[in-house]
Amino acid sequence: MNGPAREEDPPGFDRSALEHFLRETLPVGPGAMRLERIGGGQSNPTFFLGFGDESRYVLRKPPAATGLAPGAHAVDREVRVLRALASTAVPVPRVALFHAEPGLIGTPFYVMERLEGRVIPWFSSPGLEAAERREMFFQMAGTLAALHRVDWQALGLADFGKPGNFFRRQVERLVRQFQDLPVARTPQGGRLAAWLVEHVPADETTTIAHGDFRIGNLMFHPTEPRVVGVLDWELSTLGHPLSDLAYGLMAWHLDAGQFDGLRGLDAAALGIPTEDQYLERYYAGAPLTPKIAPFHLVFALFRGTVMAEGIVARGRAGLVADEGARRFALLAPVFMRRALEISGL
Repeated sequence: MNGPAREEDPPGFDRSALEHFLRETLPVGPGAMRLERIGGGQSNPTFFLGFGDESRYVLRKPPAATGLAPGAHAVDREVRVLRALASTAVPVPRVALFHAEPGLIGTPFYVMERLEGRVIPWFSSPGLEAAERREMFFQMAGTLAALHRVDWQALGLADFGKPGNFFRRQVERLVRQFQDLPVARTPQGGRLAAWLVEHVPADETTTIAHGDFRIGNLMFHPTEPRVVGVLDWELSTLGHPLSDLAYGLMAWHLDAGQFDGLRGLDAAALGIPTEDQYLERYYAGAPLTPKIAPFHLVFALFRGTVMAEGIVARGRAGLVADEGARRFALLAPVFMRRALEISGL
């Protein structure tokens, strides 16, 4: 739920039918229904939902665009994991309803409670005191550790993904996708893909993996550096905890201005902990997670390369905004260059 809300942004569906349904289904106040589009980006369209002066809910749905990959934007999976985690130490919004049929607004959708708090898009965001920013880093590490401690089998999520062998399957899939990209035809691209295949660790560790765990997908308390909600679960699955951890560690290996990179910033003045200090806090809460290795960082950066190039391709096809496609066109070579450096190629 990133970015500012845009009041009365037309969502492209029958508001009157939706309003009638919600009044019959949810406890809502008097006054006309209000929908405000939140941010944008490549995620599922998300709206603040209110009636009259109240805005107590958030509505989330898949995009209406065609040409999406099979299984993409599956809001039913989001609902399932949110409901499962509601009884755990992982802070998530409460799901108020899920409507699986597309007839009402053209797609399935769900409604969840609106949390009160702050979404900080970047760690370098102005307006944060150094001590607050530092604690936010540690809260992020502790929240990720709490997620990876969850007993997914006890929560009935044994079929939420394929347990074990996560990195082998992911590398094989990403390499197939990578081979269709122009960058794969460069000598460095071929060597990097081969390096990943050769260095996949034999590790069957399985946890719930968020898939996009970063500060912009967390909500913090209005006045305290405390996480009150983990948002945007559309990429979640049963996976390996180090895929989430390495994704967050990319920040320490990218320059400022590069996907929330931290290199080049005055870390002491900003309250930014070292990578080792962040890891220490995470492992204090998730001691069973295997230790991070260069492979995991290279994997995260390689995945970033493939995802960025995919967004660029979707931009050329008119499926995402030009601005977003241009931004990721600049990021793709950055991810790949850093992956090459870490792998020693």
